[in-house]
Amino acid sequence: MGLNQGNINEEEIVKAIAAGLDTFYKSLIEKIDKIDIEKIMKRKNPYLYRAKAMQSASEIVESVLSAFVSSSEETIFGNCFMEPLAIAACGGNKALAEGIDIMVTDKKNNTIYAVAVKSGTSVFNADSKKRQEENFNKAAKLAQQAKARYVPYIGYCYGRKKPARNGAPKIYQEVAGKEFWALLTGDDDFYIKIISYMGTLPEQYVERFKDSYNRASNRLIKEFTNDFCTDDGRIDWEKLVAFNSGD
Repeated sequence: MGLNQGNINEEEIVKAIAAGLDTFYKSLIEKIDKIDIEKIMKRKNPYLYRAKAMQSASEIVESVLSAFVSSSEETIFGNCFMEPLAIAACGGNKALAEGIDIMVTDKKNNTIYAVAVKSGTSVFNADSKKRQEENFNKAAKLAQQAKARYVPYIGYCYGRKKPARNGAPKIYQEVAGKEFWALLTGDDDFYIKIISYMGTLPEQYVERFKDSYNRASNRLIKEFTNDFCTDDGRIDWEKLVAFNSGD
């Protein structure tokens, strides 16, 4: 039995998925619509583009735009889709404690479960992991005040997490993919069912996303050409490097 005590509300799960997809696409499209070629090129490596023998504004813009979308979508999707879905799946509410997404009180067993929901398994560096441990320790005080057993988890919405073979014992447990969703719902197959719960909802946003992407591509090509190409259409590499790295 999962943290939801075996009571999966499929209607609420579908609602969470629909709301999550809507927020995801609106947020992603908003970021695409606002992308600025000069801000992007300030952060990119012009020597890499030259080393790859890129000869056209469209080549560089496609590289820039696809990388921008790829880096943006994972963060947006985790925040607006995976986290709310996890809350709906366990039938809980978003936790008020900092760095904790779900807190479930099992009165029968006098236990408080604290779950930090993460998207994939590669989200932590040493500093962020330390902050997560500090957040778990702060949340533990709530359990101490309630005189309840305290069980913290880091849950990864997809992927697999192998147990650490060495090092100091952790104050929390880590679960990923199938194991994570089973913890929340008590259903070993829930991680597969998420796909069926999506139904045809994603298809509703495809054209809107493509339109935004294509408009951004056309706009960025025009801006790049105006800023970093010669009158005869060649990339002005010296101008681009000076813009990126000069005074």
